[in-house]
Order: sequence, then C-alpha cells, then structure tokens
Amino acid sequence: MKRILLLGGVTEALAIARTLGPRHIYSLAGVGRVPTDLNCQVRVGGYGGAEGLAQFIRNERIDLLLDATHPYAAQISRNAALAARLSGIACWALRRPAWQPQAGDDWREVSDWAELIEALKPFRRPLFTLGREPLQHLDEIPPEQFWTLRALDVYPGNDRCEVIGARGPFQIVDERELFERRQIDVLISKNSGSTATEPKLEVARERGVPVLVLKRPELPASDREFGSVADLLDALRDSDYS
Repeated sequence: MKRILLLGGVTEALAIARTLGPRHIYSLAGVGRVPTDLNCQVRVGGYGGAEGLAQFIRNERIDLLLDATHPYAAQISRNAALAARLSGIACWALRRPAWQPQAGDDWREVSDWAELIEALKPFRRPLFTLGREPLQHLDEIPPEQFWTLRALDVYPGNDRCEVIGARGPFQIVDERELFERRQIDVLISKNSGSTATEPKLEVARERGVPVLVLKRPELPASDREFGSVADLLDALRDSDYS
C-alpha cells in the first residue's frame, strides 16, 4: 500500500491533508497551530537536513513526497528535493503562483534586509508582514520611524514598535481600518501569493501606499509541480499513490 509524506507550510497544505487517510503523514515544522481533526498522521518537528529526511523516508517506507511548504521556505524545499533523490522516490511540489502588480500599484522589489532598510528610509509608518524576521532588528529602528509588525502570534515590541498577533484570512474592511488607524505609509510584504493575505495589497493600492516586496527565492525543480490544490489532488487520484 502506497504511503505519502506531505510537508506542510501553507494554508493549502491543510486542504491536501484533509484528503489523506491514516497511512499517510502530514509533517509540520511546528510554527503555528497543529490540526487535531485529521484522518492522517501528524508529525511536528524537523528532520536534521536532507539526509535526516531521506532516512525518515526510508524508515517509514514513504513512496511519494509532497512539498507544500511556503514559497520562501527555500531551504526546506531544497532538502525535500534532495531527500527524494537520495531515497529514490518522486517529489511533487505545490508552487503557489506569485501575486502580479496591477494598475495603480507601486511595488518596489528588494532582495534582502539591507536593501529593504535602505528603501525604508523615506518612510515613517511602515507595516511589516514578513513574519518574525523584523523582531531581530527592533533595536535598529530609526528614531523618526514607528514600526507595526504583524505576525502569527504576539511578541514583545518596544517604544517604537508594536507587534500585532493575527492570522488570516484578512478582510479588506479590517485592513482599511488598520492602515487608517496606524497611518501606514509603506507596506512590506513577501510575495506569498496567498488569497488569505491579499487584501492588504488592495488597500495599499487604494491609498497609494508603496509596497516593498521581498524577492521570491529560487526553488528547486521537482518531478511534478502544480499551481493549485485541485490540480495536485486530480493528479493523485489519477496515480497509484492515492
């Protein structure tokens, strides 16, 4: 009987996990909430790199590896592709399409933190939606700036930074209220492609607020790649892995 190991990390991964039976495994890094209502097994934690993941695949007799991690989790995707090769199984990947700028958008792509900080200099009230990374730089906030950080959970800020703990999906009316109340003059975002967090881009467009977009990393090639959950599930149904 075939066995699937699903590496989660995006909202769509849970939709895939809900279709899996008890012989399959849904694997999470441990950040965020762990679902308790699935029929499949749930594993939380890392593997110790590609070699550790390959050993787990062999030990558990996994037949197919599904990479449904975040588009910016490049190292995990590289480990997945290498582990699949080392263990002689196929690796399929869900590659969420990137957002595309629309008329009225003012997007400015930055490659790394240093480039981002340089691009932030003209602004005073940035809204960071990068996850936890900015927390490492709270002592570097210029005196003329006040940062608003939004992450999955609440973390300590300081006198020039407030951290908001919130999980999508976000509604556009709430995003409008946030931009207005905080007088946001620049948005910092990854290009995750998630519909759950896209309303912030709509509000930035409405208000003429620039968006500093962290460039997507290069991801490794997989045996098969899918742009949607529906396409991936169709392929599973048509294969001998389901």
